Amino acid sequence: MLSTLVQLPELGTGELHLEPDRHSGQEQDSWKELPLRLTEMALALWKNFLQITMKRILQQRRLSLYNGAHGYEEESIKKKLQQFSGGSVNLVKEDNGIAILTLNNPKLMNAFTGTMMVELQERVTELENWKDGKGLIIHGAGNTFCSGSDLNVVKEISNSQDGMNMCMFMQNTLTRLMRLPLISVALVQGKAFGGGAELTTACDFRLMTPGSEIRFVHKRMGLVPGWGGGARLVRLVGGGAALQLLAGAERAGPERALALGLAELALPSADEAAALAEARAWLSQYTDGPAAVVRAAKKVVTAARELPLEDALRTEKDIFGTVWGGPANLEALVRRPKHK
Repeated sequence: MLSTLVQLPELGTGELHLEPDRHSGQEQDSWKELPLRLTEMALALWKNFLQITMKRILQQRRLSLYNGAHGYEEESIKKKLQQFSGGSVNLVKEDNGIAILTLNNPKLMNAFTGTMMVELQERVTELENWKDGKGLIIHGAGNTFCSGSDLNVVKEISNSQDGMNMCMFMQNTLTRLMRLPLISVALVQGKAFGGGAELTTACDFRLMTPGSEIRFVHKRMGLVPGWGGGARLVRLVGGGAALQLLAGAERAGPERALALGLAELALPSADEAAALAEARAWLSQYTDGPAAVVRAAKKVVTAARELPLEDALRTEKDIFGTVWGGPANLEALVRRPKHK
């Protein structure tokens, strides 16, 4: 292995000159530095391998569900959506590796306007490029989650083609959100209706406050889910329960959501700030530790969920290679932790 490292200066490790110096003192110093220099070269090789693998995985994650063959022209769709302004989607990235994404349109119960749909995509892109991120909490301003699409927007794009374009745009965005290498939580306060309910299913976990509810109200609007929420809901709760929630437009409060497996925890506080603090504390038990390891765990789960078994196994092997021999692994070997 050492000879291999010495012979690979083209990989950016640098050449290693082992020719003894004419002066015995300098020769001894050179040999003393050998282990350190070899370690530095091994670390450079590992970083190079990590960058290549991460680039490939990131490209796979950003792959669009739709393209021109499906009639999907993203820039023209964005231009259309940006005609319908109002509200914002705000993102704060904290030093602890947890990001807080806030849907901010409280006058309309945080309903998505056209510009908010575009901003959500921009925030997802920002999170894809956040190398130190480990976790994400999505919540709504004004102590409510999201009531779906702004009805003013819905009326203006009520023709079939505009509706399909919006559907494809949001499916792409929420699929990329779901595939982020961050452990994500939907903090459901108040109402998560329609598209808001669909958004919760794109997160890894759902935490609910007292009096909150998730409700797929699409049937009452003469619709079915279009942002991918139907497909994701079936995977979360099973076909029977999903059909009840969709065909009956039934309410799922904290108790029922827990029973269905739609939520992981009912938080004790209904206060907006307190609930956010509780969600942050709950999430931290999973994001504690090195970012590389937390992100790798999420990627393994994403691959297993979405890929055929053989492809998932190969992807797991690739991800494993990014952490084996990495800093966290080497540090753990030195510590020799005991597992109770």
